[in-house]
Amino acid sequence: MCGVAGIIDLKATREIDRAALERMSAALAHRGPDGEGMFVAPGVGLAHRRLAVIDRKGGAQPFRTAHGRGVLNFNGEIYNYRALAAELAAKGVTLSTRSDTEVLAEGLALEGSPFIDRLLGMFAFAYWDATSGALTLCRDRLGEKPLYYAETDDGWLLFASEITALAKSGLVPVELNDAAVADYLFYGFAPGPDSIFSRIKSLPPASILSVTRGGAPKLSVYWRPPLEPDAGLTFDEATEQLRALLDAAVGGELTSDVPLGAFLSGGLDSSAIVAAMAQAGEAVKTCAIGFEHAAHDERPHARIVADRYGAEHFEAVVSLDAAELIDAIARCYGEPFADPSALPTFVLAKITRERVKVALSGDGGDEVFAGYRRYPFFVREERIRRTAPFGFRSAIFGAAGALYPKMDWAPRILRMKTTFQALGRSRPGAYAQAVAANVPDRIRALMSEDFKQSLGDYRFERAVEATMEDRDEPALLAAQRADFSVWLPARMLTKIDRASMAHGLEVRAPFLDHRLVEWACRLPIEFKLRKGRGKYVLKEAMRARLPSEIIDRDKQGFSPPIAQWLRDPAGPIARLEQSERWRRSGYFNPKSVESMIRAHKRGSADCGQELWTLIMFDAFLETAKQFARF
Repeated sequence: MCGVAGIIDLKATREIDRAALERMSAALAHRGPDGEGMFVAPGVGLAHRRLAVIDRKGGAQPFRTAHGRGVLNFNGEIYNYRALAAELAAKGVTLSTRSDTEVLAEGLALEGSPFIDRLLGMFAFAYWDATSGALTLCRDRLGEKPLYYAETDDGWLLFASEITALAKSGLVPVELNDAAVADYLFYGFAPGPDSIFSRIKSLPPASILSVTRGGAPKLSVYWRPPLEPDAGLTFDEATEQLRALLDAAVGGELTSDVPLGAFLSGGLDSSAIVAAMAQAGEAVKTCAIGFEHAAHDERPHARIVADRYGAEHFEAVVSLDAAELIDAIARCYGEPFADPSALPTFVLAKITRERVKVALSGDGGDEVFAGYRRYPFFVREERIRRTAPFGFRSAIFGAAGALYPKMDWAPRILRMKTTFQALGRSRPGAYAQAVAANVPDRIRALMSEDFKQSLGDYRFERAVEATMEDRDEPALLAAQRADFSVWLPARMLTKIDRASMAHGLEVRAPFLDHRLVEWACRLPIEFKLRKGRGKYVLKEAMRARLPSEIIDRDKQGFSPPIAQWLRDPAGPIARLEQSERWRRSGYFNPKSVESMIRAHKRGSADCGQELWTLIMFDAFLETAKQFARF
């Protein structure tokens, strides 16, 4: 796991700004504390920071191929590199290291982009072909590893693993993207491909950006999740195949020349990973954290699984000092990120890194096997939406959603405002609301009039619309497709990548093995979602390995008690009340924000997530002042 950066001349072979490249490399030092390297030639400069996990003596980067024409700058792991190495050897390629880096470099040199289809792993890389003057930027299928890029007015293309490295280059204008700010306020993250900065984009998952000197960059997609159910599969066959596929995925991700362990929350996904590790004969090391608030503490369940498999288990009670962590989180993400679970994830990564250098996680299980609570709600709502024309629904349910009060204090059955709103929206609009961190009406109320006018015809559901082109696709599959494109890479995988790499920890997610994902995409819908509950096939497949108190317990999130924290006058809310940054930004109506703060503090409304979103935006502004003026 590493950090990559580069500067390419799109026009000619001008001299590279080495100082800018060095600034970019320095901004990625936390991603690769074990080594650094640089390659500079006419019109091209590549920088690399290495976290050495496999073949720590070999595989230093940027890596030059044997014939000397190709140079690879690579972040990630190729889990099937040994099999690929054997195939290359059979074709006459001589390898001088035991690294997956060399296998990837020589494979690309021999076969070009088609070699990418044979990769099993997580990766983001740049491959420079000096002979043709061509650059290939590529990101893995599900978006586990990040890659950002920017094109300047004077013909330079820059790329890096993190957005901060591009901002610190000094070569890219750093201006806020109003539409991305609005996206952030609704979703709690920037969905991509646009970023919070108007000139910087995120390379989408499963994409290749091809650049040839003198030509315009070309973006192509090399893989899509095949969400096409196979009615010929029996349920018993599915549970048996699932265990085999999960074991194969976990087994392939156990390769490491450094200490390896696992996150263990006590939930189904991480528990299934630990069980598969034990099944492979691995001496398992596990890490868990808990909170002082019992409702947010999963340690007892984690302990059950750890004891069952004889894991060397470490756990810690974390009293999260949100005020102290806010700035660290803002620095680590580089753009505003309002998922409250980023805090415990950041702390978990830190304590895990003190014991191992590589950790397996259960990330992806909810997206692959339909585990989120929003899925059955969306399916039921879609049945109602299909019974009446959009105009009728918009008039009736839209009005009901506008008039119905948002009763945060009431029992869940009475909190119907968002349901009415969803029924009055289009399918993409309803699902965008389902994944949004904040209620759209509340966010619009916090915006300044100038900001709302600058947005023009902006619609927050645009990030989801592009993924739901087939109106006849079953609701669950449409939701999963949107999550694979938007939610998973931009929120869940961004969260774990930045939190782990901030501490030099590599995290691997076996549920995102693309063979397992492709298989799960073809499952009949009822194998995933049954009687309003998700992950049905995963639960039944794991009954032979995990106790019922793990399999049948209600899903418990990993988020801290934000609402309670923000009612403490001395807590994080104080920095929002005292800060002038968000007030001066021009994005907010100070009176509306202050009114929301008062309502939350006295308990008449739960605005914890909205206020947390503002707090993290304010912290982003503070962090960004080192390279920009807003």
